[in-house]
Amino acid sequence: MTAQNINVQRQIRTIAMKAKLSTLWMFFLFNIIFRDIHEFVEPGFMEEVLTGTVNGNPITEHMLLLGGVMIEVPIAMVLLSRVLPYSANRWTNMIVAILYGVLVPAFGTTDLDDTFHLVMEIAALSLVIWSAWRWRNPSPKRHAMSQEA
Repeated sequence: MTAQNINVQRQIRTIAMKAKLSTLWMFFLFNIIFRDIHEFVEPGFMEEVLTGTVNGNPITEHMLLLGGVMIEVPIAMVLLSRVLPYSANRWTNMIVAILYGVLVPAFGTTDLDDTFHLVMEIAALSLVIWSAWRWRNPSPKRHAMSQEA
């Protein structure tokens, strides 16, 4: 096998891993979105929102901003998983997935469909962590040379 073939195979594996991670973040996002959408059909939820309070918490600009940031990070991970170089990509995926794996369950669940989506979110985050952890440097020669310099 030629050096060029080995290089092409490494590039293909890198592209495949980036696509896998990006897809897992999309799966996670869809579950967050549908988990929230399902709340709107719960009896009394819309009335509660109209009072300006949800689950006893007032709906404020700060709360809405926090919610926007919380959803923007996984949206950014879809893109970052595709464009970051190997090392930054691997560590960013693991750190953000661990952080969200702790934060998402902290919001709790209200019913069975909420619990179902939460389980799917945790599964997706677990697969992100596992995949990133097992991802090996696609170009060890360059990595070794850069450490020597």
